[in-house]
Amino acid sequence: MKQLDPNKVRIAVEGLPILAEVVEALSSIDQTPDMSKLALNSLSGDLIQGGTISKFKSTGIKDESSRLVVFVNDDGIVTDTIDVETLVGDTNVAGDLHVDGEIYAKKLHVDEVTADVRNERSGPLEFNDKDGTIYNKGLLWIKEGSSTKQLVYRANPDRLWSSDSIDLHTEAAYHVNGNYVLNKDSLGPDVKTSSLKQVGVLNDLKVKGNVALSQHLFWNADADRLGLGTDAPNGAIGVMGFDSEFIIDVDQPEIKIGTYTTHDLQIVTDDSPRITISANGKIHLGNKGSVDAKVSIHGQLGVGVNTVPEGVSLSVAGPIKFENKMFQTGEGTPTDGQYRKGDIVWNDDPKPTSYVGWVCVREGTPGEWKPFGQISS
Repeated sequence: MKQLDPNKVRIAVEGLPILAEVVEALSSIDQTPDMSKLALNSLSGDLIQGGTISKFKSTGIKDESSRLVVFVNDDGIVTDTIDVETLVGDTNVAGDLHVDGEIYAKKLHVDEVTADVRNERSGPLEFNDKDGTIYNKGLLWIKEGSSTKQLVYRANPDRLWSSDSIDLHTEAAYHVNGNYVLNKDSLGPDVKTSSLKQVGVLNDLKVKGNVALSQHLFWNADADRLGLGTDAPNGAIGVMGFDSEFIIDVDQPEIKIGTYTTHDLQIVTDDSPRITISANGKIHLGNKGSVDAKVSIHGQLGVGVNTVPEGVSLSVAGPIKFENKMFQTGEGTPTDGQYRKGDIVWNDDPKPTSYVGWVCVREGTPGEWKPFGQISS
C-alpha cells in the first residue's frame, strides 16, 4: 500500500474549518430573484440557463408532461411519440417507418413492396415510362428455388405475356372488342379464319369457299368440282392417278362416268375385271382368257341398230357368227371377202323356185358356194 505524506495530511485537516465558513456564508445569500425589477413580457432567454421549467406554456407551446418527452441536441429532435395532423414540405425518413393505421397518398413511389394482406384499390395500377420504357413491367411472383412467375408487358409485338398458363372459369370466355371468340368448347361465330393443323372429330362441319385437305382432296367452290389428287378435275368429280383420271360429270343433257385420259376402264368384282372398256371403245365382258364369265340379258339386245323392233330379242345390223360360222344376208353368193366352209348367206330377196340361201362348201376368197333350200313354185 502507498504511504501518505504526513505534511499533506496536516494541511488538509487544518483547512477544514475554513471550508466550513465558506459554505455557511454562501447559504445565507438570498437566491430568490427580485421579480419586481422585471418588466412585463421582458424576460430574456439569456437570463435562463439550466434547471427545469414545469408546466411551461406559451402562445404556441403547452407543456403538460411529467417526464422527458422531447430531447433536442445538435443532431435534431428525439421523441418517442408524435401526433401531427399535417406535415408540410418534403420529409425524409432515415430508417424503418411503422404505420398501424392507413396511408392516404395521391402518388406512392417505392422500389419494392412486400405485403401479406389484401390490396384494395379504387384506381388503376399504373406502370409508367419514367425510366424510358414500359416494357417488361408487370406482376412478378417470386419463390426461392423456383423460376419467377410473370405477367408482364412485352414488345415486338406489343402484348401481355405470361410465363404460365391462364386458366379461365368454366363459364368464362375470351372476347375481342366485346365479341366472344373462344370458350372451353367452341369458337365464336365471328371467327372466320384459322391456321389449325390438327383437329379431332368434327360434327356438322359447314365450309364456304375452296377446301384443300392434306393437299390431296380439293373442292373448287367456283366451279363446283371435287378433285382427289388434283385441284383441277375435268368433271364434277375427278380422281387423278399417276397419269390417268377417272371422272363423274353431270353436264346436261348427258351424265358421264369413266376415264378422261386414254386408259381402259374396268368394272371389277373380287378384284377381277368383269367389264372392260378399252380406250378405243371396245367392250369386253368377263376376264380375257377365261370362259367362266356368264352374261344374262333380260330384255332386248340390239347390235348396230338404234331401235330394237318390238317382239325381237336380238337385232343385229350386220353379219353374225355362231360357233365360228358366219351368217349374213345377200341377194346372191359373195363375190369377194374371205369365207370359211360352213358360212351361210341368207337370201335377202326370196322368190318362188329360188333358194333360201347359199352355203360355202370350200373356203377361199370368196370360196365355193352352193344353194340350199329351194322354194317351191
